[in-house]
Amino acid sequence: MDTSEALDEPQDPVESMLGALTLTASRARTKEDIFTAPSQWQPHGRVFGGQVMAQAARAAMHTVDDDRAIHSLHGYFLRPGDITEDITFAVDRIHDGRSFSTRRAQAYQKGQPIFSMIASFQDEDPGVDHQTLMPTGIPDPDSLPSAQEVLRSIGHPIADVWAKTRAFDLRHVPSSLYITSEGEPSPTQAVWMKCLGPIPDEPNLHRAAFAYASDFSILEPVMRAHGMNWSTPGLKIASLDHAMWWHREARADEWFLYAQESPSAIGGRGLSLGRIFSQDGTLVASVAQEGMVRVPNPS
Repeated sequence: MDTSEALDEPQDPVESMLGALTLTASRARTKEDIFTAPSQWQPHGRVFGGQVMAQAARAAMHTVDDDRAIHSLHGYFLRPGDITEDITFAVDRIHDGRSFSTRRAQAYQKGQPIFSMIASFQDEDPGVDHQTLMPTGIPDPDSLPSAQEVLRSIGHPIADVWAKTRAFDLRHVPSSLYITSEGEPSPTQAVWMKCLGPIPDEPNLHRAAFAYASDFSILEPVMRAHGMNWSTPGLKIASLDHAMWWHREARADEWFLYAQESPSAIGGRGLSLGRIFSQDGTLVASVAQEGMVRVPNPS
């Protein structure tokens, strides 16, 4: 990578994210609603997976009445996206029932699909209520170094770029995996996250922001289980599919804990599971992702 080009990053990262999550309705076809949205700048030139997933969710949200909230999505990352191109989203209104609505959304660049998703929406219904507990013994986020502090301490141009272009602060427990993997190998970690700036008081925008953030660090437990980090020579890692379930309302511009674990890795693929809790212990969402994880001479 030409690091001199990488340093020419664009505007404030929160403004960039919110701009990417602002879709333009293009036209309506017989079965599909069409939207377009910009791609965010990234130093490696590829569209961030969390961005295109959140945009697809937003596109689907625009075709459902406000009294029905997204409660799940299942998506596949098909091709790397190009940050120099806008993205077109086609939404198929598959079903509208008495309580649930189902939508299929496809993201395209240059006429080829780069992401495919199906999502379900539900109106507010009464029912039983329980949740798993937030992990205990996790340090308070204010006691941990910010992602910007950790990245800038690395002293590398690309790390400096990451410190300036991410819309979320990530504070790892026990420590980040940017250049080292400290402690004994373990398939678990926790990450405190919060958007670096305020997000407007629109529930769907916060739901989309949680989808956006859910793609950060979710495959790191696979790496941590084998003592790897993002600087491991020859490491190749990419998201393959992603599932998310929203349980309860919360704000993405307030601290939330992303507790993550990897139950399995085999055949060049790793599976990670995540639970998102608000700081008061409320279970906000659950996540599952499988990714390609390849490294020379794996242990």
